[in-house]
Amino acid sequence: MGYSLCILGCGTMGIAILSGVIDSLDAISAKLSNGGAPKWESHTPGTLTPVPDASVPSRFLACVSREDSSQKLRKIFSSLGGLGSSVEVLASKNLEAVQAADVVILCCKPQLAYTILSESGIKEALDGKLLISILAGITMRQLTDWVLPTTRVVRAMPNTPCKIREGMTVVSNLVPSAHEETDRAVILKIFSSIGRCRFLEEKHFDACTALSGSGPAFACIFMEAMADGGVMMGLPRAEALELAAQTLQGAARMVLQGGAHPAQIKDSVTTPGGCTIAGLLALEDGRVRSTIARGIQIATERASELGQPGKK
Repeated sequence: MGYSLCILGCGTMGIAILSGVIDSLDAISAKLSNGGAPKWESHTPGTLTPVPDASVPSRFLACVSREDSSQKLRKIFSSLGGLGSSVEVLASKNLEAVQAADVVILCCKPQLAYTILSESGIKEALDGKLLISILAGITMRQLTDWVLPTTRVVRAMPNTPCKIREGMTVVSNLVPSAHEETDRAVILKIFSSIGRCRFLEEKHFDACTALSGSGPAFACIFMEAMADGGVMMGLPRAEALELAAQTLQGAARMVLQGGAHPAQIKDSVTTPGGCTIAGLLALEDGRVRSTIARGIQIATERASELGQPGKK
């Protein structure tokens, strides 16, 4: 049972997706070998481990352009253990991989998308298959123009934390078809196994790219600044960073698990005349809210340019 999954252009994000999926499948295999029931297992909020079935991949192909890159990939996937050693890594063999696959995830750089999809035989090899693009700035209209009408095209925008199964993926709404239910199951089981997954209209994708795609970098700047503040006040560097990281994670989980609004959490720890309100006012002096929001705005505008003619 299962299907063949091809990662076309297996760079950082392709590795993250494939590693997360493999890890989730290895987890269910370990559960079954220990006498557990074959069922969906919730291990982190919004993250699910799928039961092996027809909508779960059973063969993995990873495509890169250079032989030295393929050697590095083999080492990475082999180090995962379990299914990781079964990943087939191919260098400069995009057509062979696409022909062997049932589902293809396009993970190359946006500016290389047309070049790859216009390779001799690729369009025909994608006939009747599901093509999932994770490329920022490359629209559905562009993608559908580059493939046959029978290729089912979907856009997805995962972020880097999917490597540790804490990702956030936004997927474009599916076009009604006879394959819609199956495709939805495939997509959800790929991306829900590496974090949370939401379906949204494509018009929101540039903002999603900025918010959840670039967001980890923005969060790390804030985390690093918090740790620096702790060091300035005498905390050892390692402990300051641990406190900052766990604090941000805890606050995020209160929003996701408890459904609390960030303002509620803020108010609950802000006592009259206390240290929290003093610190908050200092942040407001630095226009922290507008600066962060503007960062999302600028990143969104840049995302809309990626992959477009004349833009790099």
